[in-house]
Amino acid sequence: MDQDKLKDLYHYDEQFRDSIATVDEKGKRIWVYPKKPKGRYHNKRVIVSVVLLAILFAGPFIKIGGEPFLLLNIFERKFSILGMVFWPQDFFILALIAISFFVFIILFTVVFGRVWCGWACPQTLFMEMVFRKIEYWIDGDAGAQRKLAKMPWNAEKIRKRVLKHSVFALIAILIGHTAMAYLIGIEQVKEIVSQPPTENLAGFIGLVAFSGVFYAVFAFLREQACVAICPYGRLQGVLLVKDSMAVMYDWLRGEPRGRMKRNEERSDKGDCIDCKMCVHVCPTGIDIRNGTQLECVNCTACIDACDDVMLKIGKDPGLIRPTSHTAIEEGHQRIFTPRVAGYSGVLALLLALVIVFVSGRADVEATMLRMPGLIFQKLDDGQIQNIYNVQFVNKTAEDLTLEIRVSNFPEATIEKVGEGAILLDAKSKSDGVYIIKIPEDALEERKTQLRLELISNGEVIDVIKTNFLGPIKF
Repeated sequence: MDQDKLKDLYHYDEQFRDSIATVDEKGKRIWVYPKKPKGRYHNKRVIVSVVLLAILFAGPFIKIGGEPFLLLNIFERKFSILGMVFWPQDFFILALIAISFFVFIILFTVVFGRVWCGWACPQTLFMEMVFRKIEYWIDGDAGAQRKLAKMPWNAEKIRKRVLKHSVFALIAILIGHTAMAYLIGIEQVKEIVSQPPTENLAGFIGLVAFSGVFYAVFAFLREQACVAICPYGRLQGVLLVKDSMAVMYDWLRGEPRGRMKRNEERSDKGDCIDCKMCVHVCPTGIDIRNGTQLECVNCTACIDACDDVMLKIGKDPGLIRPTSHTAIEEGHQRIFTPRVAGYSGVLALLLALVIVFVSGRADVEATMLRMPGLIFQKLDDGQIQNIYNVQFVNKTAEDLTLEIRVSNFPEATIEKVGEGAILLDAKSKSDGVYIIKIPEDALEERKTQLRLELISNGEVIDVIKTNFLGPIKF
């Protein structure tokens, strides 16, 4: 079928692309009141949402090898992924994991569109499966919500608003505490909530801020987070291609659309009866019949609504369905395209690098830096000393006792500032100050490279290289 015929069938009215459905011509927000969804896709989303939300809330309590299932502690620069602890010394591995994740998102979007947004994104899960469910329970369906919004502030409206926003606030507090637990750990969150605010003011402010942000997002910002803020939504226009799966309206079957009269024979019209049920259930207020749009999160609510109408008028379901532009236009779906093959190859390479670096990383590492502001000191006994800050990181599950020796310079001596040996707890880090002394006569150059061995139980477990500075030789 030629492109001109397709355009005629699809009513290619591009005016909808000049604005978004939730803002009017004056820039004022149009509040969306979606009709309560129901149907087979919605039932599947409920099951998926229950599982994912259970994992989300249980996550901070799950331990693998004594470490959190997921911890992103940017404050202490400690990260735990599936129980594996990463420190600043592992930054390049974390960077590789992050790059791999982004490439996976790109690949997933190219193939399956925005399935993540509608089925797994926490914003959508909480908004559609928690907060809107509460809203339907308290305020009623879309019509009742509109009526309540226009109602003057009487006893009924005040009662419903107070009840709804109180429940919203309680859930937002729970979400805020859970999010904080992924950043600082569940033990620290328990400590903060069990103490007076003055005992840990920074932690208390953090919990209040998180809870307030989540309340504002789900009570007021709502779908605007997906439409106007989320960067992944903005990337859709770049990532999606004609072969990408998405929630789509079959314009070949549905057009030309038109109202259906009782006992009408529709030989000159398509299956779409222009009932607008797909529009009424959309949580972002769009008309899916206009084609793929930035605001669409692939929640599939329009599919359930349309399928219900099709069955009632004796038509086959699937007028709106998960498919691609190519599949509608040509009748077959292409998945493994050259683009998908390219992204898959890049992702496979990145994952291989992650595996290599993770499996090959040292169990114990040390970082040695010269004391800021100091170059060297000349002692009365003719020795030159340099002072260093050393940070030890133990990535193993065992406590270690360590010692350091200079292996390539026999005249050098090293001593720890303070009493005691280097005791390093399992999966922890420790800082120390060390002094290295070398007789001035033994120094041939201003800068001498030293090789220091980190020893545990008589075995060298890491090697540190550093420079030792001395006076200029004339």
